[in-house]
Amino acid sequence: MTTDISEEDAARHRAKMEKRKAVQDAEVAGKTVEKGLLIVHTGTGKGKSTAAFGLALRVLGHGGRVGVVQFIKGAWQSGERDALASFGERVVWHAMGEGFTWETQDLARDIAAARRAWEKAQELMADPTIGLVILDELNIALRYDYLPLEEVIAALAARRAGLHVVVTGRNAKPALVEAADLVTEMSLVKHHFKAGVKAQPGIEF
Repeated sequence: MTTDISEEDAARHRAKMEKRKAVQDAEVAGKTVEKGLLIVHTGTGKGKSTAAFGLALRVLGHGGRVGVVQFIKGAWQSGERDALASFGERVVWHAMGEGFTWETQDLARDIAAARRAWEKAQELMADPTIGLVILDELNIALRYDYLPLEEVIAALAARRAGLHVVVTGRNAKPALVEAADLVTEMSLVKHHFKAGVKAQPGIEF
């Protein structure tokens, strides 16, 4: 289908886009800081971890290395883990959770698992060959006070200058949101679970 556009409309559109391009170019040119970012993906909507693993692919596409620590979902075998394994040593993956707290029903065990995961996270953040560290479901561990919030924020603030860190999970603590450079809240609008659709390979895991 072809849409007929008059020369007047085309000229008006071109002038409008030229002005917009000038504004965009000036804004981009004004951004000169380069630094490692602390990124938080939170909210009730689906896609927080998925977005983090999308960033992992971006870093890998630029030749970098990625470290992943899973604080809660350690028992899950996910498609993204299997896919990223194809990058070999460029992806370091530690699944250290033991399931959600309502599954373990053991507070001491949950706290111990979170502490082990946090120690591994600090190892990865100290590794100069890693450009991105994903702390999957760290927000859940912080929500249940499995880890001292102040300790975690201090360590994240003291990380290497060029290291990007992504923290995922619902109910991000306000202090973590304040410390972050980029915060995205996934809002739940509609979810297929409500219609009785079960978790499916390739979608939920």
